[in-house]
Amino acid sequence: MEADSTRKKIRKDILGKRDQLSEKDLAIKSKAIFEKLFQLESFILARRILFYVNFRSEVKTLPIIQKCLLEGKRISVPLTVPSNSRLIPYLIKDPVKELRHGYCGIPEPDPKLVHPVSPGEIDVAIVPGSVFDENGGRLGYGGGYYDRFLLNDAPQALRVGLAFELQMVREVPVLPHDQFLHYVITEKRIISSL
Repeated sequence: MEADSTRKKIRKDILGKRDQLSEKDLAIKSKAIFEKLFQLESFILARRILFYVNFRSEVKTLPIIQKCLLEGKRISVPLTVPSNSRLIPYLIKDPVKELRHGYCGIPEPDPKLVHPVSPGEIDVAIVPGSVFDENGGRLGYGGGYYDRFLLNDAPQALRVGLAFELQMVREVPVLPHDQFLHYVITEKRIISSL
């Protein structure tokens, strides 16, 4: 129980700091992260990429998604299914038309407009999170959706976390079910745990 309260506290503290970033700072720092992501060879070579769609003060992913679509990459975004605690990736071609407010208000694919893709086809998974460390440790938001997805549905995918430098800590208090990332990219650096 002690680990759980530590995780909740660190998540709350870091998200509180992230929420204080101005829209201008969010845009500038997100652009720097976007540029670093496009320096990562495994990302450049990837053809099928799963992206989270940014929500609130997360690193902005829509500009990256748009660029990838223009480059002909196959982009999927997850639909959250709370009834069985799963994520289902759907292929998107036009985020403006094909996304709607979904679980907790997060932009998600509209299943009436797009088709699911096999998680086994995903080359790279770009995952959100609240807290990260240099060893690839990650705290999500407490639901475990991405941990289950990476472990059970897309274990082959290269795992990349996008984070602001203020979300980095010395060591994330991970639990056995937490899935580690291969890379964390901030506005200042590319961190590899490979």
